[in-house]
Amino acid sequence: MKTLHKILLAVLSFFGIATLVASVYCFYITSEVKLSPEKLLLSDKTVCLYDCEGSIVQNASTILLKQTTPINECPSHLKKAFVDVEDKRFYQHGGYDFRRIARAAVNNLKAKSFKEGASTISQQLIKNTHLTQEKTLKRKLQEWKLTRELERRYNKDEILEKYLNSIYFGHSCFGITSAASFYFGKSPSELTIGEGAILAGLVKSPNHYSPFKNAENCQKRKAVVLDIMQKNGSISEKQRNEALNEPLPTAPYTKHDEGYAHFVFDELTALSEKYSFKVGGKIELFTYLDQSVQARLENIAQGYTESDKTLLVLDGQTKGFKGCVSTVGNIRRLPGSLIKPLLVYTPALEENLLSPATPILDNKVNYSGYTPENYDGEYHGYVSARECVEKSLNIPAVKTLDALTLKTATNYLEKLHLPVADDDKTLALALGGMKNGYTLKDILSGYACLQSGGIFSEGGFISAVRINGITVYKKQTNNEKVFSEESAFLMTDMLKSTVKNGTAKRLRSLPFDVAAKTGTVGTQKGNTDAYALSYTTKDCAAVWLGNADNSKINCTGGGVPCSLLYEINQSLFELYKAKGMNIDDFQTPKNVVLAELDKPTYYDTHTLLLADENSPSSYRISELFKKSAIPLNKSTSFSNPSIPMPTITAQNNTVSIFFEDSLPKYYTYKIERYDYASHTTLYEGKLIKTFTDDTLADGNVYVYTVTPMFNGIKGTTLTLPSVSVEVGEKAEIGHDKILSKDWWDN
Repeated sequence: MKTLHKILLAVLSFFGIATLVASVYCFYITSEVKLSPEKLLLSDKTVCLYDCEGSIVQNASTILLKQTTPINECPSHLKKAFVDVEDKRFYQHGGYDFRRIARAAVNNLKAKSFKEGASTISQQLIKNTHLTQEKTLKRKLQEWKLTRELERRYNKDEILEKYLNSIYFGHSCFGITSAASFYFGKSPSELTIGEGAILAGLVKSPNHYSPFKNAENCQKRKAVVLDIMQKNGSISEKQRNEALNEPLPTAPYTKHDEGYAHFVFDELTALSEKYSFKVGGKIELFTYLDQSVQARLENIAQGYTESDKTLLVLDGQTKGFKGCVSTVGNIRRLPGSLIKPLLVYTPALEENLLSPATPILDNKVNYSGYTPENYDGEYHGYVSARECVEKSLNIPAVKTLDALTLKTATNYLEKLHLPVADDDKTLALALGGMKNGYTLKDILSGYACLQSGGIFSEGGFISAVRINGITVYKKQTNNEKVFSEESAFLMTDMLKSTVKNGTAKRLRSLPFDVAAKTGTVGTQKGNTDAYALSYTTKDCAAVWLGNADNSKINCTGGGVPCSLLYEINQSLFELYKAKGMNIDDFQTPKNVVLAELDKPTYYDTHTLLLADENSPSSYRISELFKKSAIPLNKSTSFSNPSIPMPTITAQNNTVSIFFEDSLPKYYTYKIERYDYASHTTLYEGKLIKTFTDDTLADGNVYVYTVTPMFNGIKGTTLTLPSVSVEVGEKAEIGHDKILSKDWWDN
């Protein structure tokens, strides 16, 4: 009995000491944290935006609507929507819902995961405003202390009020007042049951459930919220059905700020979900913003007021956006011809399907009912791939995509983070024909891959995110090789030609190397989108003009967008010049060479032959090739001139030799006549259509030869069929057998 008593005393002592140690430990690690009422409210210090040099952007706070809505001005259904979805027993528990914690633990064990959480509204408010994103025992103990203190200091309605006025709803909306205004153009007191359900559903994932980004997901989430509210008795079945049938908002009611911040917060929303951190508390956003570039962009944008617009500048080295002006936000639009280099021509170069010199027949085609047409409605015959890009011809792009195959082409787009839906995989994709399109930000990131020699790294606005003093995100440069350096350079050089001779010629007076592409989306009734995009060795820039409601605009990509793009590039050049910096030329890779092609063969037969070493410069075409894809065959047009066999006839004692009009005009032609007794040179000179010889003697057999020559170099001599002349008879063409004897040479 004494032994049992000693054991029991030892156990109690152990637990007593353990409890004391745990209490001391808890007191020690939570002593530094205190509930700060000022942190529970939005303020100018809630969000700090830093530019690329680490300076605070002074007007960043203007993006926040800091008005708060008292809880008594929130309709009952709005409060119930958040409580029912986020914390059903909010008004019953003391900050921690132990029943919910136990249920979540059991469900997670069954599912062998930690997907189901049990945080209450009180816990969420504390985590969002006071604590770091760390998942440690220390942070959990601090959360416990602060949550209990919150519950002691404030009643439930006050806690709910602070929660609703501080949570993040996406699209730079902090708090219920800002969200109601942005999504619905209302104050919280005016929200319907359906609208309140949308906002309550957004909190779980603002990016995934945004009605402007994922309308289908938003509708499904709204239905879930309404079902929960009906199940909990907060609304009736009739109210649920009526709310479910309310249409979703299709566009923001609050006008987008024409600045950088909207895009920053759009990206912050996506990053928070991708990297599992909560947006709340003191938020510090470190960006790539160059305030000098931003000021220039804003000034340029003010000069155009005919439609909506987006202007972007991406740093080619960091792949960070240095400046942005937009009146529509980060919306998706059909890309038009901007897609051609990324989907068609660079992949075709990479697959060695073509070179810049490859001739493509631009003619009328029909692919099972799909008949693409060029913008000018004309057909241009054989056109080089370079010229197809310069003029942005449609039919050659479709033909090339067909030869490349949709599977191969769209695989390259996927690598550029430009996914294509299965039902968009048609040949019309070559011209930008698709359902939803891409954001200008994503397209510009794709072109930055060409600027970087075929290495892709997704562009972004945010370099790092710090919440409550802890870095929760830092942009990593994840370089992915999509194209070879050679293919990227050849495409770049073709896009330089677009500036010199093509649709982007408004940029050609810029005093540095620039590659560019234009694009226009529209129908015979008018255009809806106009693009101009360029890149240098320093930066990538793009301009989009259009209207958010898809109403028509009166311009094409090569017009006003290209003029605005010129101003952007000129401004960037001036900023670099002020810093003593230059914009360097694009450097040719060692495995890209300049080859000389035979011009006559290229235009006459549309084949690629290396130029004859004896050919004059005027009969050569210079073009770039990968070393591995230089044409194998060489022309002999000048070192060994040759022509097709002419036609010979003999009638009425007259012999006529007929030459094709297509024969080279740069040759001289020597016509000779042989008989048993003599050899006579009848003609030596330029190409003539018909040569006639009427100086024939009766009874003789004649053989004529034609020799093409260039600068004294004799080519292949052609021996024509022999002819004989009898008295009183017409001349007859002799048999070919005599030719095999070469009798005149004996």
